[in-house]
Amino acid sequence: MKSSENSSIVQEETVKREAIGLWRSSVQFLSNLLDFRHDTDKDATIASINSDIPFKGATAWILICSVFVASIGLNANSPAVVIGAMLISPLMGPILGIGLSVAMNDIDTMKKSLVNFSVMVVLSVLTAYLFFELFPLSQDSSELLARTKPDIRDVLIAFFGGSALIIAKTKKGTIASTIFGVAIATALMPPLCTVGFGLAKGGSVGLGYATGALYLFTINTIFIGLATFIVLKVLRFPMLRYANSKRRKLIARSASILAIVVMIPALYTFAQVYKQSVFETQAVGFIQNEISVNKQLQLLSSEVSYEENSIELNFFNEIGAATKEDLISELRYNEAYKDLKEVDLKILGSDTSSYEIITKVYEDTRQALKGREAEIEALKTEITDLKSQMEVVKNSQVIEGFDFVGILQSVKSQFIKLQQVAISQNFASSDMQSVDTTYVFNVAWKDPNNTIEVLNTLLKVYVEENFNLKNVSVVNDLD
Repeated sequence: MKSSENSSIVQEETVKREAIGLWRSSVQFLSNLLDFRHDTDKDATIASINSDIPFKGATAWILICSVFVASIGLNANSPAVVIGAMLISPLMGPILGIGLSVAMNDIDTMKKSLVNFSVMVVLSVLTAYLFFELFPLSQDSSELLARTKPDIRDVLIAFFGGSALIIAKTKKGTIASTIFGVAIATALMPPLCTVGFGLAKGGSVGLGYATGALYLFTINTIFIGLATFIVLKVLRFPMLRYANSKRRKLIARSASILAIVVMIPALYTFAQVYKQSVFETQAVGFIQNEISVNKQLQLLSSEVSYEENSIELNFFNEIGAATKEDLISELRYNEAYKDLKEVDLKILGSDTSSYEIITKVYEDTRQALKGREAEIEALKTEITDLKSQMEVVKNSQVIEGFDFVGILQSVKSQFIKLQQVAISQNFASSDMQSVDTTYVFNVAWKDPNNTIEVLNTLLKVYVEENFNLKNVSVVNDLD
């Protein structure tokens, strides 16, 4: 018994030693795999970041060109062109400089980075504003609108993109593909161009575009700088030493305060954007899972507002009190929508039945048709008059040597008050040797106002002079 117990104890100890050895080997493997401190060139990294901070000469023109390229791409709704603008934009340099200066307690680099960054931002927005203000083909494209509503994914992209960028910068030798990829992912230039577009558009809508895009740009800037600061601290970049101890303490304190000031809004922004993303995701899920799948609930439209903490549902058919209570209960007690418990659910159409809707549409249509009865009767009268005139013209055309059609068209164009006209020829002989022809114009005037005789005389003179006719008589037997 003792020998079997001793053997069991030995086996357990062996298993423990092997497990500990496997754990240590795994830790060592992961440490060697993920440790990038041995591959860091601190001096080259500092020099590289400092060289990208200045903004003058060629860098300024590169920025202006990248703004134009990005603005054209956003206006044309072309992702490929926008990506091209991201690759040539020099905006990333001063942001890395700010993170480096805070991590290393370098007040001079911080001042230089902040000044150059501010100038870059102002110049970018001004250039984009001028483009969209002067360019005639400006419209709200999907590429523009995509930069006006940041969410939690933009925060994560900015942070991890900034981390990848600074790690690539610290590595011995440049990883160009990583730098290009981060430039595309973080997308610093398009939001600034969208700010310019919003200012050029003007009004409350344009201001909303500009505010949303500036918010996205701020998120990208803060989290790229924060990632730079964290990575450089992990790599233990040396703090800059000052000969004057008071100055050293003051600068160290200032850098620490700035780091805290940057981190507080960064964390607050992350929390706010995260809450909004969760709210909108659950709201969309509620609409899809509880309403859209129910064929009896004929949803026309929906609107989710995080700012107002509301969901507005517009139905075609009537929504009874029981159905409304069921929807509210789903929001209040279903754990899948736990962040929507206090949401204001607005249901439109719940006080109007389908029968009432159809009846109202029918009555509105009848009233519209009644209002047009007078127009229809007037059209019928006009058609009858036109038929009569066509018969007169048709009968008149059989008389040779007299252009009835030409005379009718001319008279109608000259006398706008002429409502109806009929022309006939009368033949009479006084001495049995010759035949006199009389041309009778039987007319009716619109709103004559006791001026019939004047109008008749004017018509008689006009016909005789313009068509070389004699014995013209104008009568008013059509009234």
